[in-house]
This record gives sequence, structure tokens and C-alpha cells, in this order.
Amino acid sequence: MSILSELNTLITAIPIPVETGVFSGKAPDEYAVITPLSDIFEVHADNRPGFDVQEARISLFSKGSYLLYKKQITNALLNADFTITERRYIGHEDDTGYHHYAIDVAKNYGLEE
Repeated sequence: MSILSELNTLITAIPIPVETGVFSGKAPDEYAVITPLSDIFEVHADNRPGFDVQEARISLFSKGSYLLYKKQITNALLNADFTITERRYIGHEDDTGYHHYAIDVAKNYGLEE
């Protein structure tokens, strides 16, 4: 399992259109883009990783109020055991008319033998 596939499933269920990296085609009034941020191996005393920490950013774009989607996504993430590391309003994109809100998340995945 990867963070990208889990987030894609989670956000699609809200429902809001979602893509990874960049939105292809004509963008709707509200949509989300998932961007991978990092994959980190946490090591312990034996210097061998026990799990993989994956991080991603969910960029929420809305031409109207983004607050309802922000709340729905936040609740879904917390219920699915994601760690929310940061939430921030990026700004209004005057050229496109979208509000841009970012939610950074992390999740631990056990390493398969």
C-alpha cells in the first residue's frame, strides 16, 4: 500500500475529483491534487528500518468556499489514521480564480519481508 493510492481512494469517496501531480484536462470548480513529498526509513538501534514513513501534500483548489471540503478531508484523514503535519491557506490565484489550501500528511507503513 502507498500513501498516494490511499489518499486517492479517500478523497474520491468525499467526493471530489483528484489527481496525482497535476490535474489533467479541464479543471472543475473544486478539485484536489496529491503530490508526494518524501519517503523516509526510520531506523532503530540495529540501523535497519522497521517501517517506511511516507508524506504527501493534498492541494485543495476551490472557486468558492473551500471550508466544507477542508473539514471533510481533515475528518477523513484523521479517521483513516493519517498524521496531519500541516494545514495552510496558500492564497487566492487571481489568474484562475481558485483558492488554494494545502494539507500535508504522513503515514507509517510496515516493511514487508
